Amino acid sequence: MGKLTTHVLDTANGTPGEGIAITLYRIDGERREILHTQTNHDGRCDRPLLEGEALVAGTYELLFAAGDYFRARGQQLPEPLFVDEVVLRFGIADPAAHYHVPLLVSPWSYSTYRGS
Repeated sequence: MGKLTTHVLDTANGTPGEGIAITLYRIDGERREILHTQTNHDGRCDRPLLEGEALVAGTYELLFAAGDYFRARGQQLPEPLFVDEVVLRFGIADPAAHYHVPLLVSPWSYSTYRGS
């Protein structure tokens, strides 16, 4: 059974990204919101973002509210923020596979990859 999961790591502080708001969109001619959630104490979501029949081939977008997270930590940051909302657009070719999309983020940079 295929599924889509994510994990956020705060690379500036060396901690999981706890409490980061995440919005998932499907892009199919228009951008449609599928769900809104947030990360738990481990920087993960409590359940897969999509799984089973809900996971179909296509283009998706994850929006992470990283700026709100760093502001809530009380970090002194310039305005406007260098990294605020992080948008990751990616494709799902095989809906039977596990797609894990981690985000490594700091107030000054971010990166991602297809994890396992």
